[in-house]
Amino acid sequence: MGGKTSYLAGLSAEATVARDYHARGKPITAQRWRGSRGEIDLIARDQDGLIFIEVKKSRNFARAAERLSSAQMQRIYNTASEFLAGEPDGQNTQVRFDLALVNGAGQMHVIENAFGM
Repeated sequence: MGGKTSYLAGLSAEATVARDYHARGKPITAQRWRGSRGEIDLIARDQDGLIFIEVKKSRNFARAAERLSSAQMQRIYNTASEFLAGEPDGQNTQVRFDLALVNGAGQMHVIENAFGM
């Protein structure tokens, strides 16, 4: 995919995932939240705390999952920590890290608590 096409496909995938979380009672607090250490695709709230969501899109779910590297997970942890600094309970806020996979047909599969701190 070209740069602009890839960017637009990513936005579409994020919108699909955001709608799903909202429909399940987990409203999106931030989309493409950027801190000094990186970016988090989506941040949702649930009754227990926050869900940091990394969205990956590819032709199939397996290829999408392969696109998440350990270096990227570390950047997400660091960026999440920065986001938590603005929360009432700070670093004591309950969090989980989900991986939302979107395939070429626009279908979605969420792996809850896919990676943790």
